[in-house]
Amino acid sequence: MTVNGNGRDSPLVSVVIYTKNEEQDLPGCLQSVSWSDDVHVFDSFSTDQTVQIASRSGANVRQRNFDNFASQKNAALHGLTFRHAWVLLLDADERIPAPLAAELKQFAASAPLAVSAARLRRRDYFMGTWLKHAQISAYYIRLVRPEKAAFEREVNEVMKVDGEVRDVNEPFDHFPFSKGIAHWVHKHNMYSTMESGLAAGPQGHAGRYSWTRAVFAKDFHERRYHQKGISLKLPFRPLVKFAYMMVIRRAFLDGRAGTAYAILQSFYEYLIVIKTRELAANGTISPKTRRSVSQGSPCEVGSRNPAGLLPMDKTAIRGALSANDSRDFPI
Repeated sequence: MTVNGNGRDSPLVSVVIYTKNEEQDLPGCLQSVSWSDDVHVFDSFSTDQTVQIASRSGANVRQRNFDNFASQKNAALHGLTFRHAWVLLLDADERIPAPLAAELKQFAASAPLAVSAARLRRRDYFMGTWLKHAQISAYYIRLVRPEKAAFEREVNEVMKVDGEVRDVNEPFDHFPFSKGIAHWVHKHNMYSTMESGLAAGPQGHAGRYSWTRAVFAKDFHERRYHQKGISLKLPFRPLVKFAYMMVIRRAFLDGRAGTAYAILQSFYEYLIVIKTRELAANGTISPKTRRSVSQGSPCEVGSRNPAGLLPMDKTAIRGALSANDSRDFPI
């Protein structure tokens, strides 16, 4: 990370866009962050025109073989050199409206050193409709000081921040169905395989989740982590998910899009359940975890340390770029 010549945090913001075969969505994302003079595209060796599009736009392009979501995002966050003290993290199907861009620059210019990150409100769209009620998670930490933040958990990753996190007011937009429903299903089929693999692995029952933290933790992402772990142990989880979305969150108020989205999310949960059971039946799961699965409660998602989270060893993360077949592309 770098700062400007007078040693003070720059009022501008660097941007990282994570990509894999994003030739369709990347141009729009790049256009929405054209106000930044330091845009990086961190690519997982795309086979389409993603790299060429990024290079033509003037973005800095770096490639790395994908292993899991947390390590991929950490490799960019801690392995790239940024022009500014603050970094905005995006996926190619996300857009930064002009009012939010102005607010982010103002935030970066005025935030005290005790503030390490900003939480942004995201609007998900499906069938041309903002999923105001059906969207499960609306707030995400996306603007960070790189040395103060790291991702944990290999899939459905969670951001951990060392320092204060503040909210910004203006939202950004997300179009998860921009490539069609078939692409969404394909992607979540992969996610469910990774989730079930974590659940069924030797570390699958190592996680420790707290109802107290799931409800009362001050940090949204800490609450989300414990809520996710607890939900994985619930019986009839797909039905519980559907009832939660339709009754508690009132997804039906978003019309056909809200109801369809609730069904798709419940289907995703069911894939995790049956894939975990399949792994148990194939003998790739510990006896303790197998008992949990056979009782209808997929085990907790584990990790690489006793706390149930991925390590935050930034030295190892910085070395991951060269250790994982990374590649630079000149502008």
